[in-house]
Amino acid sequence: MGAQGDEPREVLFEFKQVGSVVRVAAIDSVSGLEVTVMGPVTASRSDLQKLALGKLKARLAALGR
Repeated sequence: MGAQGDEPREVLFEFKQVGSVVRVAAIDSVSGLEVTVMGPVTASRSDLQKLALGKLKARLAALGR
């Protein structure tokens, strides 16, 4: 996920069902920045993971990281 010359970034994902929705946290291993998204339990895990990753990338870009 890192740009050339940057420290390699690993993204950790945490999935937790809360009633009829799934809460997905995406955590950047370098900065510790965490974002969350929520979606229906019927959504695919990969779709929710992509959504969370996109939000994390946008937040990191906004912070200049």
